[in-house]
Amino acid sequence: MDFLQLSGKRFLIFGVANKKSVAYAVAKMLIDEGAECAFVARNQATLERTAKLFPNSDFFACDVENDAEILALRDAVGAKFDSFDGLLHSIAFADYSEGMKPFHKTPKKAFLQALDISCFSLVKIADAFADLLKPNASVVTVSISTTRMASENYGYMAPIKAALDSSLAFLTKSFSSFSQIRFNAVAPSLLKTSSSAGIPGYLDSYLFAERVIPRKSPVSTEEAAATAVFLLSPRSSGIVSQKVVVDAGMSINYFDKEIVDKVVENA
Repeated sequence: MDFLQLSGKRFLIFGVANKKSVAYAVAKMLIDEGAECAFVARNQATLERTAKLFPNSDFFACDVENDAEILALRDAVGAKFDSFDGLLHSIAFADYSEGMKPFHKTPKKAFLQALDISCFSLVKIADAFADLLKPNASVVTVSISTTRMASENYGYMAPIKAALDSSLAFLTKSFSSFSQIRFNAVAPSLLKTSSSAGIPGYLDSYLFAERVIPRKSPVSTEEAAATAVFLLSPRSSGIVSQKVVVDAGMSINYFDKEIVDKVVENA
């Protein structure tokens, strides 16, 4: 039974880095449901590494900071495929090489680069691929569960993800003049991915989240991916310009008695 109606559909996947990435889990689920996936890696080295994960699929390389490369990608993909039923944007980058700083000390260059790669790339990609997306296609990006929590060890990425969240409404409105293409985001809480491992202090926050979540176990990459797959499917056609939070209830349990008692004991 093809409940999600994904069999025979085709998707363009940006952001597979390795088997731990959200994009990998999404693509695997889509293919298991009978869909076809084509992939875009950030450069040739990443392409050569990740192409081994899906040897029967087409791979392309593109540096999304480079407008000319995005246009060249569109031409290369368009020469191979006539249309896509959906697109996954799972791209984010922040340069923490100078270490974590107070937000008001954020380097301008680093902030604008992260904004370009993590947020504006969605706008550029959507524009470039507008005529390759079917009139009722679904575009899904990967956000975070909350942009209102000032987590010190997430640096300046939360404001950038907030911009990404806001862009969903504006992209949907823009595209509504010629299509029914919809834009949504899956927004997981802390995940154990290779990219998150590079964020200073992330592991401590991950372990804390594990205790705050009511079930006392973290959100898995597969749980986030399953939500993204649903959003890419025709079954989610009524969900438009939304951020779907996948946090296993973390946001309702910050005053968990076990954690409160430990704080009080050490006060």
